[in-house]
Amino acid sequence: MAAIVWFKRDLRVVDHPALTYAAARGDVLALYIVEPELWAQSDASGRQWAFVLESLRELHVALKRLGVALCVRVGDAVDVLEDLRVRHKITEVVAHEEIGNGWTYARDLRVGAWARGTGVQFTELPQTGVVRRLTSRNGWAGLRDRFMSQDVLPAPVGLRGIAAVSDPMPDLGLVDPCPDRQKGGRSEGLALLDSFLSLRGEHYQRQMSTPLQGAVACSRISPHLAWGTLSAREAEAAGAARKRTAVGGWKGSLRAFESRLAWRDHFMQKLEDEPAIEYRAMHPAYQGLREDDPTLRRAWERGETGLPFLDACMRSLAATGWLNFRMRSMVMAVASYHLWLDRRHTGAHLARQFTDYEPGIHWSQVQMQSGTTGINTPRIYNPIKQGHDQDPTGTFTRRWLPELAAVPDALLQEPWKWEGAAKLAYPAPVVDVPAAARAARDRIWAIRRDAGHAPAAARVIERHASRQDSARRFVNDRSPRKRGGDSRQMSLDL
Repeated sequence: MAAIVWFKRDLRVVDHPALTYAAARGDVLALYIVEPELWAQSDASGRQWAFVLESLRELHVALKRLGVALCVRVGDAVDVLEDLRVRHKITEVVAHEEIGNGWTYARDLRVGAWARGTGVQFTELPQTGVVRRLTSRNGWAGLRDRFMSQDVLPAPVGLRGIAAVSDPMPDLGLVDPCPDRQKGGRSEGLALLDSFLSLRGEHYQRQMSTPLQGAVACSRISPHLAWGTLSAREAEAAGAARKRTAVGGWKGSLRAFESRLAWRDHFMQKLEDEPAIEYRAMHPAYQGLREDDPTLRRAWERGETGLPFLDACMRSLAATGWLNFRMRSMVMAVASYHLWLDRRHTGAHLARQFTDYEPGIHWSQVQMQSGTTGINTPRIYNPIKQGHDQDPTGTFTRRWLPELAAVPDALLQEPWKWEGAAKLAYPAPVVDVPAAARAARDRIWAIRRDAGHAPAAARVIERHASRQDSARRFVNDRSPRKRGGDSRQMSLDL
């Protein structure tokens, strides 16, 4: 038989269930489709495409060593697949289940309809702990762990390749300066994983929350997991092997790393179970809650809100394509609560900024941090306090806001209180932080006190909330917490 292996967010040959499956059944045509319409979506960016291009170059070399050429085609997936089916007598298309955005979900439905209409077998296999067609979250952790505990698949040998002509690589017109972006390619991912497990990760558990230390102490493999140059199963297996010899601070850090890999699947499962959470609030009472204010939103996007630590985080993200999890939570929360901006607009901007954009994690977290799930206690970060707590020396803030060089350390996070503030080339705060927080809190809790809130929240809990597992990795979020309670936000600093 002749099968297409359709590479998407799985740009590797090791631990690639789809490639292994197809190799055992017959001739293989390795295919990557550049879909211009996908890259024109509001969550796509040039930094992501640059990472993919670098990863495709390494994938091409890896496949060539196995005896298969990577065919790159440009266009609509159904049109490309139909052309290859006719030219090469293709009988099966094999791909991994994609937990992508709404556009890729609709595209895969179209591909499925095309396959049924032409008699082609369309086989989709899991590559993560996410479970398709899950009927209940009860017992999900066990299903996830069974998949992750399976052996890492080696690159298949003895491949019989089908040669197909590639299209020239297109210019997608994605202008996106990101000077300190992480580089793509499997070799980069493997080097990061190795340096994290052998050296950088010792103080991961303690340092992950700060923007400066986290940039080093976190594994930084998140873009490689998102675009599939590494598999999550590889990362978990490597972490487990390292944990067997861990001593001192390594023990807690490796447990934290393992836990965050599990949480990664937990959040991706939410989008798999309800693709509409990309654009529709989990709890219907919050749909349409906020409006877009283009002026405020642009100030937030550019790091020009007059709130130094927030602005430093947004400028750092623009230049590097990465933030640690606590800062991701803060910038989303401030946009949603203090600035009262619609999460769909701010969420799309952050998606474009993240080189490691993973739709399942991203849109689930956008809802969690903007308070639209109805089941998580609203966490309204104070950006001034976060600056003092997470950047006590001011090093991070000063690095990204050089216009505050003259401001004394004691007033760095509140420069408007400095006697020389009028001379600064830096804006006044766009909001009064305490007043904006109070107003947001009152509006959110007015909704939560409504009699109709609890039944809808119970349905969200049943569908999406984590359950305790034997490894005690998950917070029990099966019931909304009372006002003022501990929100117990988890962290995904990979």
